[in-house]
Amino acid sequence: MPNAPYLDASVRWRIQSGQVALREPRYREVAAFLTEVGLATEVLRLIGSGKEADVYLGRDGSSLVAVKVYRTYRTVNQVGRTMKLDAIGHLASWEFELLHYAWSDGAPVPRPIRREEHAFSMQYLGNLDRPAPRLKDVVDIDMAALAPRVVGGVERLVEAGVVHTDLSPYNILVDRMTPWIIDVGKCLRVDRLGAPPWLKVHQAGEALAAGARHLARFFGSRGVPLDPSELLARWGQRIERFGGFDPR
Repeated sequence: MPNAPYLDASVRWRIQSGQVALREPRYREVAAFLTEVGLATEVLRLIGSGKEADVYLGRDGSSLVAVKVYRTYRTVNQVGRTMKLDAIGHLASWEFELLHYAWSDGAPVPRPIRREEHAFSMQYLGNLDRPAPRLKDVVDIDMAALAPRVVGGVERLVEAGVVHTDLSPYNILVDRMTPWIIDVGKCLRVDRLGAPPWLKVHQAGEALAAGARHLARFFGSRGVPLDPSELLARWGQRIERFGGFDPR
């Protein structure tokens, strides 16, 4: 089994014995799983749903937590008709590792708490009534004051050696004028060996260029001009130490 280390013994047994239901678990089943494995003491409600995973609001004792659960079947990452459990375990492990690495280096990402199988808990941003809004949904806020904070937050993430490959107003939350970058599973680490360093830096440069265009377009539509080439040059300086980078 290629990714067995990402799953516990009970999950590996279910895969090998065929004891896996070919449907997405219902809400109550997900809630029971999260409390059983200790990611939350109580699951309050579903607060978000993306292409690959759902996010739940829960309690961990007296604290509110967000719990991200990767789906097995209703996902864009498919192997045949379904997603293999060991593969989604790998996705959850990869995102949790990146989250911990970026947070430990001071990047503005939610604080990771713990991971079990294909789910992990992390810092919840917002209040009991509603989660912090995505950047694209914020209203009644000083965009001119927020823009440099967003740009600086991306820069801080890049300084940690982590580059978001899907940076957009959809993947940034704003909590009391503080931007937080989410969905770090769509990031790459330019400091990690594996692919040739020049290739990783090239991929990072393309991702940063796309992110600069997205943010410049967003803030420009709200009366705050940003130059994407200047953003790229600024962010690019932070990854030069990982290899050659040409911000053209």
